[in-house]
Amino acid sequence: MYLFDTEVLSQILKPAPVPGLIIRLAALAPEDQFTSAITVGEMVYGAHHSSRRDELLQKLNERVWPNVWVLSFDRKSGEVYGRIRSDLERAGTPLAEPDLRIASIALANDLTVVTGNVRHFGRLPDLRVENWLQPD
Repeated sequence: MYLFDTEVLSQILKPAPVPGLIIRLAALAPEDQFTSAITVGEMVYGAHHSSRRDELLQKLNERVWPNVWVLSFDRKSGEVYGRIRSDLERAGTPLAEPDLRIASIALANDLTVVTGNVRHFGRLPDLRVENWLQPD
């Protein structure tokens, strides 16, 4: 089961998304496709800051949200977040706040993060990370 980050889901809104991503998404069972409320917030924020706001919001509502389960940052995620944030800060390698919350949700729900930003997420040893945006 997979948790898609903002970089991956925003590909769906592009006129020419990464072909390999679309193929992989189409082959994946709907019940295995997740995103986080953090990603929802980032994507809606991005749409509102675009000159194509209405078009992007419509695409989100028609193409993206109906096709993924949205997970919240709940108590279990918060407990994971507190532990890994402390560990990263102690090691001197903090992670950007949105990415840390997305990683916490993935860890709390035993999901693999799908991102183009493996470098950031890859710093968490227990987190499974895949890049579906690379050319095959």
